[in-house]
Amino acid sequence: MAMFSAPGAYDRAITVFSPDGRLFQVEYALETVKRGSTVLGIACKDGVVLAAEERPTTKLQDPDFMWKIFQIDEHIGASISGLSSDARILIDQARIHAQSNRLMYDEAIDVDALSKRVGDVKQLYTQHAGVRPFGVSIIFGGIDTSGSKILQTDPSGACWAYKAVAIGSGSDTVREILETKYRDDLSLDQAILLAIECFSKVIEEGLDSQKVKIATIPAKTKKFARLSDEETTEYIKKLG
Repeated sequence: MAMFSAPGAYDRAITVFSPDGRLFQVEYALETVKRGSTVLGIACKDGVVLAAEERPTTKLQDPDFMWKIFQIDEHIGASISGLSSDARILIDQARIHAQSNRLMYDEAIDVDALSKRVGDVKQLYTQHAGVRPFGVSIIFGGIDTSGSKILQTDPSGACWAYKAVAIGSGSDTVREILETKYRDDLSLDQAILLAIECFSKVIEEGLDSQKVKIATIPAKTKKFARLSDEETTEYIKKLG
């Protein structure tokens, strides 16, 4: 018979397992991600799409400073859900590691190598007393020597590769849409439209360019680029 226990003292120290094999601090960090903004990544034959829901807290907030999507290197971007403050530290470390790889090996870092590096940092913060896990999940997307890549890391340090993935508060709904409508032969434009369709199901009061931010890394250029508000609006209109 399975053994279950209330958190009790087991949620006070990150290094202590509960009797049924759980690390409650890691589970609490995962809950932070589940309450965060919805973000997604899609890999297709023509490149990678990263998209994020933006949630302004007031009309006075500067919309250009609400970042859930970051450029890591020329060929890699990242979208985050959870604590933005925790994400900022990990994004900076990812950028440093990507540039160090260029200096040391004179070549761009692979997306999976960078993702695993960030996962290693997260995992370290689940093994030492006096610290807490990073309360953020990150989707890394980019183009490397093996083509279009999407990888996700969570607060435990685990790292997975996907064709398409979503995290955050609306991730369950988005995953259902992705599982139904994703195809290996999607073009970049079709992947962008699929991303917008996903957000149309989870964002209340209609879509606009202030609520959805999109970035792409086309396979032809291997260059990270953010869609302007005007470009995003045009795609929303195409979706109808």
